Amino acid sequence: MENANLIKSLKKGDQKAFKKVYLDYFDKLIQVAKRFKFKFLTPEDFVQETFLHLYKQRALLKEEVLFDKQLFVISKNIVINHINRENKVIPLEPHKVAMQEEEEEDSYLIGLEDKKKRLFLILDQLPAQQKRIFTMHKLENYSYDEIAAITNLSEKTIANHIYLANKFIQKKIAKV
Repeated sequence: MENANLIKSLKKGDQKAFKKVYLDYFDKLIQVAKRFKFKFLTPEDFVQETFLHLYKQRALLKEEVLFDKQLFVISKNIVINHINRENKVIPLEPHKVAMQEEEEEDSYLIGLEDKKKRLFLILDQLPAQQKRIFTMHKLENYSYDEIAAITNLSEKTIANHIYLANKFIQKKIAKV
């Protein structure tokens, strides 16, 4: 299938085209994902997430850009996002992980809920555009490129919005 026709079919939600893409690219994406060292997930997890993201965001595909390139960029962004998240995870000693009592777990969950509520209250104080972009990037895991396609803003503008939102949130949290 020609590149433009394939992308048009995918945009229309054609299941045959999606199945063809899945069968044609699954093994290639697995080989790419195997090059990375993941702590928590398997290469298959990332490939599945790539196809899920492709399906959900198929309307953003560009007919003038090679499909292969777009698919591998999606996969690369997913892998990079997960590796960055994994690098932020701090391994704990086994004896520190175990909860002694149910009360500790309950207080932890309550504390987590409080923090989440405070974060959303702070987010509500951001200008609408900043809040939308920050939420898309940090909470919904959209890349700058994807946000740019959705909002028609440059990646530098998006980076600036995220920077300002982070700065505002940090300042608000420091006051607490």
